[in-house]
Amino acid sequence: MDDWLPDAQVLAMLDLEPQGWILARAVHEGRLIVDFELAYINDAGCGLVGRSRAELIGRRYRHLWPETVHDGTLPFYRSVVETGKPALRTVYYERQSITGHFEFRVGPYRDGIMVRCVDLRQVTVSPQSAGAVRLYDMLDTAFDGFTVLRPVRDAGAAIVDFVCEYVNQVGAKMTGRSVEDVIGQRLSDVSAHSWDSGLFDRYRTVAETGEPWRQELTYPEISQVWEIKVGRTSGGHVAVSFREITEQVDKQRQLADSVARAEKAVARARSLESVTVALVAASTTAQVYAAIGSVLRPSAGGQSLALLLRQEQSLRLAYHAGYEPEVIARLHDLPIEHCYPAAAVAHTGQPCYLTSLAQFHAAQPDPETAVPPGSRQAWAFLPLTVAGEVLGALVVGYREPRDFDPDTRSTLTALAGLGAQALQRAMLFETSVSIASELQHALLPATLPQTAGLRHAARYLPWTRGAEVGGDWYDIIPISDGVVAVAIGDVAGHNTAAAATMGQVRDALRAYAITGQRPATVMNNVNHLIRTLRLNTMATCCYLQLDVAEGAVTAVLAGHPAPILRDAHTTGLVRLATHPALGVSDSVLYREDRFDLPPAATLVLYTDGLVEDRSHPLDRGLAELCAAVHSAPRLDPAEILDHILAGGVGPSPRRDDIALLCLTRDPVER
Repeated sequence: MDDWLPDAQVLAMLDLEPQGWILARAVHEGRLIVDFELAYINDAGCGLVGRSRAELIGRRYRHLWPETVHDGTLPFYRSVVETGKPALRTVYYERQSITGHFEFRVGPYRDGIMVRCVDLRQVTVSPQSAGAVRLYDMLDTAFDGFTVLRPVRDAGAAIVDFVCEYVNQVGAKMTGRSVEDVIGQRLSDVSAHSWDSGLFDRYRTVAETGEPWRQELTYPEISQVWEIKVGRTSGGHVAVSFREITEQVDKQRQLADSVARAEKAVARARSLESVTVALVAASTTAQVYAAIGSVLRPSAGGQSLALLLRQEQSLRLAYHAGYEPEVIARLHDLPIEHCYPAAAVAHTGQPCYLTSLAQFHAAQPDPETAVPPGSRQAWAFLPLTVAGEVLGALVVGYREPRDFDPDTRSTLTALAGLGAQALQRAMLFETSVSIASELQHALLPATLPQTAGLRHAARYLPWTRGAEVGGDWYDIIPISDGVVAVAIGDVAGHNTAAAATMGQVRDALRAYAITGQRPATVMNNVNHLIRTLRLNTMATCCYLQLDVAEGAVTAVLAGHPAPILRDAHTTGLVRLATHPALGVSDSVLYREDRFDLPPAATLVLYTDGLVEDRSHPLDRGLAELCAAVHSAPRLDPAEILDHILAGGVGPSPRRDDIALLCLTRDPVER
């Protein structure tokens, strides 16, 4: 072996190291160090640089790594030799042969250097930075504690003890002795607890099998965590390193806690998002209750849920899930002054959390009036508050006792707030829908007059935005014996103004028609009235005057789609002249057209919402409607309209109101 290198036992120990070790001689030109020649590298070092020992030993740094000339490496190594002081350097490489973040601990060794290369991606804690010029001092800086043990065998070759052949300063301090007092001594003398802790058995197993061993040991009494590594040298010795990793473990624990908190926050955000989506989609109180039961309750983590709304001086149970009948019976009508915590929450707007059954019973001391707990042992009573108004209380029940930490309380408060907002929106929507529905029905005729020889049926389908009022209408107006006026129209807009205008237009048309005016005169007068009153709107209308006995029809179209006629032979649009909508211009002069309604024929009048919108062309909708009328049952107007509405005619989904009026003339009796 090269005399410049350490003895074989030390090299064997370095060979076992998981970190890279390098010994390099200084190359001089005169008194100046110009390079370093690689004299030793262990297997870990070869793995880091990606080359074999045969390619490395005996070669100079300038040839192996030319970049060391200008990247500061050689001057750094030179300073260690010249000053005799160990030094630390951290570098990052991204090359084909080596990639990573490394820490180089360099110490002077004879007329060269000894380098320990640490892959920072693999270490648990950074080694301490200290050192001196000797090899063993370098080992002191490289480990928190290090020792080399020689097996002691009995007559049967069984390992019964170990003798310490080397220990560094830190390792000796761990035994409470000096280096001189430990080296040469038996393990049983300097560390008898190794037998009780099981370390002796580990050392013996490594010495016998050669399999390395590593473990983290926690010592709660001194609040420390140590990493112990044990390996066997080529000479059969056992090398043991002790490294305190308390700080690293604490950091890892803190990181795990941070990750757990972050994951919890993400889960909370996702939970709130899912609840928000479900509640935003809910329009009615029934839909809100369904969303609360299917989405909010799982997000709150509870097994049961009750929603109590304020009603004068009491609480009304509006929704419940997971509660027993005896609990529901007590909650149905609860006085606002009751001791049940939900009553106080609905009264004050402040949440209440009960973490045990004992707290629940303490809140209701009178068992005669108390709401029973059922199978629950913890409760969250949450106010349903919107803009300072308390609508009631949300009660979430849990089967097991539990604490409500700040994050849980924040989540529950947010969930209750979302539920309260959705509930208030639904209540306002249902109120407006009710008002709109009543107004709409008031503006349409309650019944249509019966006329001998003529059957009729009508349908009105409001748009899905139920809180809005449309301007579609229809009417049948008796004029004289056997003569009726038939009208259908659509005032622009979907609001109360449109509905009010529709009522005015319908009433004006009815008034002019009853006087017996011709259809053209009726339409001209209605147009003049709209312009005179400055209603600032327009209305389409199809107005017909029908002599039932003769089947003669006089018609005027004002911007409205033509009716569809089905007789014994054909089905199609009635060819009528189209005039501008009512209210568009003072100069419009409406004129009449005539056509016949034969016996057993069908006439269908409709508004444009049935056949067109921006995504459904009018021609397509009219073709669909004609096909549906043609295939519909004969004579019964109600069945004909039901067939049309079930036949997939027009846009889907619909975006406008629809009015339909169907007339059938009785067949001639033979």
